[in-house]
Amino acid sequence: MTLKIAVCVKYVPDATGDRGFADDLTVDRDDVDGLLSELDEYAVEQALRISEEADDAEVTVVTVGPDDAKDALRKALSMGADKAVHVNDEDIHGSDVIGTSAILAKALEKTGFDLIVCGMASTDGTMGVLPALLAERLNLPQATLLSEVSVEDGTVKGRRDGDAASEQLEAPLPAVVSVTDQSGEARYPSFKGIMAAKKKPVEELDLDDLGIDADEVGLAGSWTLVESADARPARTQGTIVTDEGEGGKQLAAFLSAQKFI
Repeated sequence: MTLKIAVCVKYVPDATGDRGFADDLTVDRDDVDGLLSELDEYAVEQALRISEEADDAEVTVVTVGPDDAKDALRKALSMGADKAVHVNDEDIHGSDVIGTSAILAKALEKTGFDLIVCGMASTDGTMGVLPALLAERLNLPQATLLSEVSVEDGTVKGRRDGDAASEQLEAPLPAVVSVTDQSGEARYPSFKGIMAAKKKPVEELDLDDLGIDADEVGLAGSWTLVESADARPARTQGTIVTDEGEGGKQLAAFLSAQKFI
């Protein structure tokens, strides 16, 4: 029987760009380049490794986002995923993590899965609660923040590393897991993989396909709302200490005044 692995990925603004908010106080995704969230690359990598160890497996990447989110899917497909699902609908704009989890849960039910793999957080919202919300909505066990993950005999196993100890976790399939950036470096797409990705299927879904009313998601259905946002103030010139034999004393006095020492 084919092991069906679904990976939830997100198209996010490039962290190296000048990120900001749009007029409606949602994240501005039009005036900055976007890409596959770096933390989701680890999820794709772990899904591919599990697939390679299985006798028969299929990896599907799933995203919710605008037209440009296809770029995130193509990156995952070029890494080696088999197919993709893109939920795209104008009424999704402004959805918070609660709404996004509802959409993803319906998409995953429609796609089918044995194992759902997520990154530890998105690099734009950085909330890190999506895997738990999916597990709740789908009534599945969850094993989150894993630095090591594998599937054996219908069970997903993994290691969660904490500050003082490491835990060994396992759950029967179907299940939801999330992996950290310590789980293993994500592979670079090869030229062959990039060319092959262009021919891999990408299924398009909207809210009607998933049976979700528009007022349940988007800005209107969000449980959270940004009321105001101010640009970060420009950097001011720091204090320059000219060393003419007393530099050490001046530096110590400055650090003391700032209560660093």
